[in-house]
Amino acid sequence: MRFDTSLQQRMSMKQILAPRMIQSMEILQLPTMELSEHIEQEWEENPVLGIHDGAMDSVIEHTPLEAETPAEETREIENEYEEFADDWDDDRAEFRSTRSQGSLDEEGDRKLDAMQNMVSRPQSLQDYLIEQLNFQELEPHLENLVRHLISHLRDNGFLPELQQVISTYPEELKPGELEAALKILQQFEPPGVGARDLKECLLLQLDQETPHRETIRNLILNHLDDVMNNRLPLIHKKTGLKLEAIQEAIEVLKQLNPNPGAGFDTASIPYVTPDVRAELKDDGEFQVSVVDDYLPDVYIKRSWLERVKRKDIDPKEREYLRKKIQSAQWLIEAILQRRSTLSKVTQAIVEHQRPFLEKKVEHINPLKMQQIADQVGVHVTTISRAVDDKWVETPRGIFPLKRFFGGGTVTAQGEEVAWELIKSKLTELINTEEKANPWSDDDLVKKLKEAGYPVARRTVTKYRKLLNIPSSRQRRDWVEHS
Repeated sequence: MRFDTSLQQRMSMKQILAPRMIQSMEILQLPTMELSEHIEQEWEENPVLGIHDGAMDSVIEHTPLEAETPAEETREIENEYEEFADDWDDDRAEFRSTRSQGSLDEEGDRKLDAMQNMVSRPQSLQDYLIEQLNFQELEPHLENLVRHLISHLRDNGFLPELQQVISTYPEELKPGELEAALKILQQFEPPGVGARDLKECLLLQLDQETPHRETIRNLILNHLDDVMNNRLPLIHKKTGLKLEAIQEAIEVLKQLNPNPGAGFDTASIPYVTPDVRAELKDDGEFQVSVVDDYLPDVYIKRSWLERVKRKDIDPKEREYLRKKIQSAQWLIEAILQRRSTLSKVTQAIVEHQRPFLEKKVEHINPLKMQQIADQVGVHVTTISRAVDDKWVETPRGIFPLKRFFGGGTVTAQGEEVAWELIKSKLTELINTEEKANPWSDDDLVKKLKEAGYPVARRTVTKYRKLLNIPSSRQRRDWVEHS
């Protein structure tokens, strides 16, 4: 009998915790501005929720209930869920604020600064694509996946390897979802955006109105290297096409854009609302704080807590209110848990990447999400959700939290360095080469080794392609034909 009672209790607790945990994970994954919208939607649907708008210094009510004082509105709730759910008999059940102390003081100035910043900044490629995404009527899961792809686009509008992009997506994908999201992105302007390589970029720009469409498609798929090296007789021999037709097709091909990201602002980090700040204090330590300036201050109205405890209340109304109060409590706890988790995760990241925050990219350390998960004491999927689409404001600027994760290699001196550094050095070398006589991958291997970074040729080739940098022959030919 005891076993059956215990089993029933566990089953009941499992049923209670499942939706609660799901909501907590969903809240954790939301960026600040999306969380603000979610809170306002919950407030509209739940009459027991109250919002204290610090900027307006007012209490928003659903119904003309008795007034509640600001002291009561912001008082911290003391009881945990088990006490709170026990017939509401505990008189300690009060209000819990979802805003950190003192955050309201600076809210007006920060919102004004944000609006001024948004007006003056140039439009980024991501801005332009998100605008188009907002006009699409997509399922929320598909929209989030497209948004995730957009966030990983390089400055030239290309996507890195899809496996690399999806490795940071917190949810398991169903068959066909990734392909569907990619197809939607690749239909956006500018033409060619979302391609994985140059061939795909050029093919995406072909439509039914393109002159010599099939010939150009053939050239892109099978003879692009010959086109770049101006080997027209060889193309003629392979395809049987007339030289005149090949030349006409190449002239159209030259009008396609190999860099769909060109023309958008990449010189500065586009304005985003940071979710967390890492400030360097006078004592030389970094202090991490979660940004909740834009979040409504949510609480549970005491009037409803008092009403649900009345003996003369209708049983159906009592049950309705109990569910609404429980829902409100879960929301508040999820918001507070998000703040705690995001703070701990960011603090751990800052400790690992302090050299980067104080110096340059050369000092970024290899870091795995599992390392942070072990340090914080949570599952690695929690880390993935916590950093997804989140930005941190630092003395060096605003960075996506995912920017601080990545693998690495060992230098000639035995030091571990991040692949991010290798890619940075590779880009730096190519930017300083003689344009008429570019370095081959073998040359780049030697240059990197001279700089203290011994890497294999296949690694150089891999990262050159990931960065969408053409081969040395292609770079030379582009110079000659430009």
